[in-house]
Amino acid sequence: MFAIALALVSAIGFGASDYAAGLATRTASVFQVTLVAQLSSLSVALLVVPWVSPFRLSAAAAWWGVAAGVAGIFGALALYVGFRHAVFSVASTLSAVGSAALSVLAGLLFGERPSTLAFAGIALALPAIAAISASPGAADDVRSWHGQAVTGRHLAGVGYGLAAGAGFALYFIGLNRAGSSDGLWPVIVAEAASLPVLVACTLLTGQLGLPPRGPRSLAVATGATGSAGTMLYFVASHHGLLAVTAVIASLYPGGTILLARIRPGERLGAVRLAGLALAGASVALIAVAGSG
Repeated sequence: MFAIALALVSAIGFGASDYAAGLATRTASVFQVTLVAQLSSLSVALLVVPWVSPFRLSAAAAWWGVAAGVAGIFGALALYVGFRHAVFSVASTLSAVGSAALSVLAGLLFGERPSTLAFAGIALALPAIAAISASPGAADDVRSWHGQAVTGRHLAGVGYGLAAGAGFALYFIGLNRAGSSDGLWPVIVAEAASLPVLVACTLLTGQLGLPPRGPRSLAVATGATGSAGTMLYFVASHHGLLAVTAVIASLYPGGTILLARIRPGERLGAVRLAGLALAGASVALIAVAGSG
């Protein structure tokens, strides 16, 4: 139960992080917002980790941390770009279903043996993706907190959501494989490793700089809540199965969607609501299977 509780709290952190990022990236550069968020995330980790973990870092743990950081930053970029093309619930939920399913498969490859219900959960994800990917009508449009409409390229948002899921799955797997013998230091390695990649992307796109004040504050909140979620997930994944903790952490769209319904007031059609419900059932079923 300890691992499950930590994973649930980490999901809340990830959900709040994605919500803040979604608002910020609708009115500012994705790369600028992500860079500020990553600096904020690293700062929080540097303030916490030295107090709770003795300095000890093996080469294997460091390399897994690097792999997790690079995968995670590409996943985050894909998700934030997806937020510019589709409503919060589409990109966020697809990324969660993808990361959950891939994490279960990785757990099986690493020798974990959760219940076969996990495969039923993965099968449920397929019609969920189809329903969520249905083209939105005019009633499904949503405006950002500044009144700027989300772009109509819905299928692009779906693709970015799935790409984000793959990146987040590799992020979860990498942090899990880093092991717990080095404390939380692999988290700092992951956060630091993502920065050179992110800076290179901003330079290549000519977007190096700070976002405006409003999105900048949201970016700081994105990094702080995301860092908390990462550290909690790291501890949870070393007190329970990867197939359980990664899937529970993947429940983060629940918080994102709830916040999105409260603030911008997203309106979802019946088909996509059914898809969201099916996706939630998929993630829940995978979690139950993993605990077996």
